[in-house]
Amino acid sequence: MLRGHLLRLGGLCLVSALALQLFFALRIGLMVVVDPQSTSFQRSEAWRLLTERLEVPWSQSWRPYGQISTALKRAVIASEDAGFAEHSGVEWDAIEKAWERNQQAEERARLADERQARRQERAAAAGRPVTASAPAKAVAKVVGGSTISQQLAKNLFLSGERTAMRKGQEFAVTMMLEALLSKRRLYEIYLNNVEWGEGVFGAQAAARHYFRVDADRLSTGQAARLAVMLPAPKRFEQRPGSAYLGARAGTVAARMGAVELP
Repeated sequence: MLRGHLLRLGGLCLVSALALQLFFALRIGLMVVVDPQSTSFQRSEAWRLLTERLEVPWSQSWRPYGQISTALKRAVIASEDAGFAEHSGVEWDAIEKAWERNQQAEERARLADERQARRQERAAAAGRPVTASAPAKAVAKVVGGSTISQQLAKNLFLSGERTAMRKGQEFAVTMMLEALLSKRRLYEIYLNNVEWGEGVFGAQAAARHYFRVDADRLSTGQAARLAVMLPAPKRFEQRPGSAYLGARAGTVAARMGAVELP
């Protein structure tokens, strides 16, 4: 009896999982001809702004691929995903390197915890006050290796949680995006929906917000600065003149000439 219930439950879970994949595939297929009106990430941000600020300051205006400056297209690829035009959605070498960095960070955190424990033991043995501090593992940085395709997959449909199941779903959606959309269309959707600040989404909104120009009029320097903001747009929005932003933008600008566009 129990085995039968478990089999039925397993079958139901499998059917549900397949139905979810079909839903994602149909949504992506529709994007071949229909511009997405919003993403999962945008909806969660709108809800956050509404609950925290009781208003939703929002700026977003779709621009076709040809109305976004070539400089910005080159800059974002140079900064975020140099192999975008060639890879099939996932850079496995980058993921392997990110995994190795994560493992090294966790090992450093473990050793730091052990050193901290020994210091506390010595302090207790000597009768000195023992100062408690947070475990180093709690602040070990997890480094990712996401491509532009993966970022779009996550923003379109998924939550921001970091679990193996969510990452697996991200891979699946990424493969669907790459199979059903051209690289150019995929990149067009990404550039029109990526976050560039608090309530600022897409290339046109970012160009107007930061430089008071349209997306097709961005200069090389302006495009490079916008590209560098992408990993942490809200933080850089508060510090647009930071030394890091300027230096990194110079590096990105120097790489733009070698970028292959879809």
